[in-house]
Amino acid sequence: MEEDAELIKNFKEAGRIAELIRKESLKLVIPGQPVLDIAETLEQMIVENGGRPGFPVNVSINHIAAHYTPSSDDTTTINDNDIVKIDFGVHINGCISDNAITIDLSDEHGDLVEASKLALDNALSTMRAGKTVGEIGKVIEDTITSKGFKPIRNLTGHMIRPYQLHAGEIIPNVATEDGYVLKEGDVFAVEPFATTGEGRVKDCNRIEIYSIAEIKNVRLKKSREIFAYAFEHYFTLPFARRWLDKIFGSKVLVSLSLRELVNADMLYQYPVLEEVKGGLVSQAERTVLIEKDSVTLL
Repeated sequence: MEEDAELIKNFKEAGRIAELIRKESLKLVIPGQPVLDIAETLEQMIVENGGRPGFPVNVSINHIAAHYTPSSDDTTTINDNDIVKIDFGVHINGCISDNAITIDLSDEHGDLVEASKLALDNALSTMRAGKTVGEIGKVIEDTITSKGFKPIRNLTGHMIRPYQLHAGEIIPNVATEDGYVLKEGDVFAVEPFATTGEGRVKDCNRIEIYSIAEIKNVRLKKSREIFAYAFEHYFTLPFARRWLDKIFGSKVLVSLSLRELVNADMLYQYPVLEEVKGGLVSQAERTVLIEKDSVTLL
């Protein structure tokens, strides 16, 4: 169908830009580099290359597994011994390529980084139409445990549809009885997480990422303005508080408005996720199109 062909074209273009960003991110993760600079530089590169951020760039360090995007006044810098996860998305008309890499600056945790990367490679080599997601989860789990680490059980890969980063079906990081069967034309982000810890994550109090949940009305005029802006510019895709700080010029007003919108159930929140025992975490992620006998990287 013509519509399907256009969607695949957009996904592939997002993937082309994402590959450029993957390479550039390796150059940015160096000791002393501010996390805020890394995120904003990569987001700007996405735009300069013809895409839009599919979500705020995440720079998650050591025991932090996901959802750490810097605030507008974040002073965190990269240290010599950090394990840094860069998780980013590129979208073209809502078609998202979701990617992540791990960089070990200590040179002491290569096996941990390799565990998630090899799990991703093995999963992708197994995936094709007719495979169940539970089978893919078993491949990921077996690979990570064979390296002496644990997969993070309560984080998963996910189906992607236009303007839906998490579109229902998942790719678990452990063996399950889940019977969803991969179909030709499905798009999935596959993202194994390996850890030296217990193998689960928990929410932190820090929240910097939001997305639209439901359209309602609220009392504060500024809240209505911020919601309207977010809906127009990000639609259902996640956005960063710091993006709004720049647009509206007042962190206090943005914070008050976000609080009102969350309390009205108009926004989802994405808390920073940390390994429950403080274990180090590595991540590898690619987005793929399911084919009859294999997958195509997007």
